Amino acid sequence: MMGSFIAELYSEIDKLRAQLLHNVELMSDRQWMIEEISDREILTRIENVILGIVTSLSKDEAPVLALPNRSSWANISFDSAVGLQMSSGSSVTTIRSDCSSSITKFAQILKILAAIYRLVQSNSYSTKRDIYYNNPQLFVSQRTVDSIVDDISCMLKVPRRSLHVAVAVSSNIGGIKNIVSSAKFVMIVEKDATFQRLLDNDFCTKLAPCIIITGKGMPDVNSRLMVRKLWDTLHIPIFALVDADPHGMEIMCVYKYGSVAMSFEAHSLTVPSVMWLGLLPSDLQRLRVPEDALIPLTKRDQSKLNSLLERPYLSSQSDWQKEMELMQQSKVKAEIQSLDAIAPDFLTSIYLPNKLRYGGWV
Repeated sequence: MMGSFIAELYSEIDKLRAQLLHNVELMSDRQWMIEEISDREILTRIENVILGIVTSLSKDEAPVLALPNRSSWANISFDSAVGLQMSSGSSVTTIRSDCSSSITKFAQILKILAAIYRLVQSNSYSTKRDIYYNNPQLFVSQRTVDSIVDDISCMLKVPRRSLHVAVAVSSNIGGIKNIVSSAKFVMIVEKDATFQRLLDNDFCTKLAPCIIITGKGMPDVNSRLMVRKLWDTLHIPIFALVDADPHGMEIMCVYKYGSVAMSFEAHSLTVPSVMWLGLLPSDLQRLRVPEDALIPLTKRDQSKLNSLLERPYLSSQSDWQKEMELMQQSKVKAEIQSLDAIAPDFLTSIYLPNKLRYGGWV
């Protein structure tokens, strides 16, 4: 009996996986291969930047640095197989050494470039936090270092993890080898509280085998790298469980299609196969979630929702668009915890098992 129940439980997931594998085969001839860049090549690219500065000085000209603009949608193109990626002819921001408004940033970039050069050359690693505390007077804030490291990664066209600078020395996702798992699916959970609740209620035992992961809200680069690593290695369905609100939707879109700021690393960060498992705006109506568990959309929510509906990827994701338009019409949102208003164990005992059993994703 248990065997037949498990087989039925995963029949829709198995169908989805077969479809995803078919799509992978169709895309194999056009799939962008992630280029492995040698340490020698990284050093050469840094040396070329410095050579440009020295050349300018030799001509009695003020050196400038040109950084691709990582905040403009005008620099972004969309590919359904990749997500949001930076266009080859993207506009740049010029950092001048003879301008009072940019000379500090010019110095900060050179300082971090020098640190990266030493790290790559010596095959050693450092954290961004270490770089900040080596010269807090120059950098002023940790956020400045974080942003410049990403700028340098984009300027050199080198994945950030290849610069030997990480959030933590142990966060080398690319170094994880030989992942072996019998998991049927991966589920990304937006909130840590929901993640812990699933663990406490033995979700992974009841619906074994599976993998659940959380980025604790808006995912950092390492969370996205891990999800991408799981997809590349296991090729199993990946579902997103987020709040039925514009913020949760954006988190899911970042995992699936990427972000403007990190579009230059789209090929190693996005997972276009991610499916929206819940909480869907249509679920709120279908399940008749009590009105006192629903929250009116704020003006900020409505602005975020309008922004999402204008994203280029929505044109290829009609089911997601319909769900967002439904929220726009209903003018309400809900947290995953709103399902507690139906029954305390509704999420883990009924909602998720039925969603997975009957293919309730979009």
